[in-house]
Amino acid sequence: MAGDENLLRLSATRALNLIGSGELTAAALTGAYLSQIEQNDSDVSAYLRVISEEAQLRADAFDEAARQDGAPLAGLPTAVKDVLVTQGVITTCASRMLENYNPIYTATSVRKLEQAGIVMLGKTNMDEFAMGSSTENSAFGPTRNPWDLERVPGGSSGGSAAAVAAGEALWAIGSDTGGSIRQPAALCGVVGLKPTYGSVSRYGLVAFASSFDQVGPITKTVADAALMLKYLVGKDPLDTTSVKHPEEIVIPRKEDLRGVRIGIVRELVGEGIDAGVMSVFNEAVGKMEAAGAAVSEASLPHAGYALPAYYILAPAEASANLARFDGVRYGLRAGGDHADITRMYELTRSQGFGDEVKRRIMLGTYALSSGYYEAYYGQAQKVRTLVVRDFDAAFTGVDLLVSPTAPTTAFKLGEKTGDPLTMYKSDVCTIPVNLAGLPGISIPAGLADGLPVGLQLIGPAFSENMLLQVAHGAEAAIGFDAVSPLIEQADR
Repeated sequence: MAGDENLLRLSATRALNLIGSGELTAAALTGAYLSQIEQNDSDVSAYLRVISEEAQLRADAFDEAARQDGAPLAGLPTAVKDVLVTQGVITTCASRMLENYNPIYTATSVRKLEQAGIVMLGKTNMDEFAMGSSTENSAFGPTRNPWDLERVPGGSSGGSAAAVAAGEALWAIGSDTGGSIRQPAALCGVVGLKPTYGSVSRYGLVAFASSFDQVGPITKTVADAALMLKYLVGKDPLDTTSVKHPEEIVIPRKEDLRGVRIGIVRELVGEGIDAGVMSVFNEAVGKMEAAGAAVSEASLPHAGYALPAYYILAPAEASANLARFDGVRYGLRAGGDHADITRMYELTRSQGFGDEVKRRIMLGTYALSSGYYEAYYGQAQKVRTLVVRDFDAAFTGVDLLVSPTAPTTAFKLGEKTGDPLTMYKSDVCTIPVNLAGLPGISIPAGLADGLPVGLQLIGPAFSENMLLQVAHGAEAAIGFDAVSPLIEQADR
């Protein structure tokens, strides 16, 4: 076995080595996470559905046979965001609309990980249809932050981030439309990577905004993020927007930052960023500089317009994508007698969708409506182009850009639910990356008042290897090794 090591503290790369050497079994590792879920998830609510029996059987089967088959991910226990369809396992998108939806196929990203040998523990909670920044918009109740159960874990992949931070999953898979991997990773003190748009298949990812959505890993370390990404990337004939990644993903090893040029984004470190977050961020950047990075100032002149542009474009795409949930083809149909089909549509969509989803559908429908399309949607697309050009210009002078991941630490449950605009501003640092389709990663930078702060690194399209290498060096320079109280309790 793994000696005196706490299995909940193991990184995926470390666990893989132990299983490969025979010092640890997949069954023991899976059992440790299932035990932590049983003990703590009634408080955290990271999961909507745990498949304990299936997970343990898969881990047992791996120990008996799969090691000889050379499965590269060796029975690693994994949490899956409930926006990714899984054959035979209910997939709800945290919505009443899909409360009993049992898919007949599995998302390509999940299938590729399963083929590589992961053990799926269950499906994690999220903001309904991935629309939110706190995981409070779930129709099945909020997830709580493992660092402070009175606070949010971020969103929309809050359940996945909380599961990793609480020791309820070795690692997790999420999706990022405007920051939904990176922002909860920051608030939960873990690593979150949004890959370049198109580098990971979206087949089987229930669509929110199709030109923004991207699947990616939430992990304990940067090396773990690279390991999962290695098996996620690739062109998929079932997703025509997917592309072959130009480089094979490699696990980063070098820990110094000599020769790396990093630009601090001027527009993302000013007004609106909490003082505690800025203090931790500045200290972390100083450590990167001490490790050899050349740090300078960079500018994204139109970054201030990214948030309003996003909240026109993404809801417009959501309005079209969610039109399929009509009570006819699949999903919820409102009960009772209906005078006509229009009334059935109205009742089904009123009962099936939560307030935030309805808000975004209405915003998007309005932006696309006759007489307003060019004034809103057309203008927002022009802003998107300007943001892309800003990034292109910035990367002529630096290799990577850096900013805080989120403007605040985890806020209290209910604190922002009555003010949608304030909630939307939680993604002010992450949204520009999605508008441009670029890769971005959040790593833990330290604690402010006992709560995690994330540092975001952004690279040019398909620069994942460089991004991961620099993030790995930054991770070593910063030296963040704190874990949530729920993992600390497991040490005792």
